[in-house]
Amino acid sequence: MSTRNTTTAVVGGPVVQLPTPLGTFAAQAWSDPANGTEHMSVSAPAPAGYEAEPPLVRLHSECLTGDVFGSYRCDCGEQLEYALARIQEQGGTLVYLRGHEGRGIGLANKLAAYALQEGGADTVEANEQLGLPVDSRDYAAAADILHQLGLSSIRLLSNNPLKHHHLSRHGIEVVAMVATEVAPRMENLRYLQTKRDRMNHSLSLPTTTPTEGPNE
Repeated sequence: MSTRNTTTAVVGGPVVQLPTPLGTFAAQAWSDPANGTEHMSVSAPAPAGYEAEPPLVRLHSECLTGDVFGSYRCDCGEQLEYALARIQEQGGTLVYLRGHEGRGIGLANKLAAYALQEGGADTVEANEQLGLPVDSRDYAAAADILHQLGLSSIRLLSNNPLKHHHLSRHGIEVVAMVATEVAPRMENLRYLQTKRDRMNHSLSLPTTTPTEGPNE
């Protein structure tokens, strides 16, 4: 059962069509009166053969550097594209969560953490050295959005077991975790290893060193 006060539930705007290179999605903005943050959902209907399955859902934390600039320091932009492609293929919804930059520490602090990583810290140590939480993201608004969309039983597109835990606390049944693993790069291999080894993400990384440059 959700612990969020229903009087502060997020408020949805009109549904509009969003044509993209991956297909057309139904897009909707959501405003959170608790803090003024605006989120967005994009959805695609289930095609023939997938109607009986719980829909795919991706909770995607905003990452300006990865989603917009295509940074190779993380895998966020590639996960976003992968999730949208799978949702277009099988049906489901992606909730783009703003206010989650840098796992909740904000853009300026994330870049400060990058500077510490360039000095040898991993992604967890960098946050700790700044006196910041390793992950301060909250998923109550995401659960509100899913409930309002009628998505109470889902297949979660994620490698992060904490998202399963948080959604379950807010009354969303996660019937399956669907991996969103993308090929690592030289620039983000240590970052991914840290997420696997210190943050319990389900990642099967190669034992050989990946080559530099775009994925083939």
